[in-house]
Amino acid sequence: MATKGLSSALTLYGARTLTLSQAAVQAGLSEAEFVDQLERRGIDVAESERAAALGNERDARAD
Repeated sequence: MATKGLSSALTLYGARTLTLSQAAVQAGLSEAEFVDQLERRGIDVAESERAAALGNERDARAD
């Protein structure tokens, strides 16, 4: 995991400059993994975005 990309993505998401999806791509993580990183750092995640990210992860595993 590229630390600089993750750090930048966390900062930009926290400032609402990037969407969750955009920030996850920049960080090189799935949306669910990115939500986990946000929550570990105490960065607020909208419940709708969190649910969508975790739902997308479950859908991807169902294939």
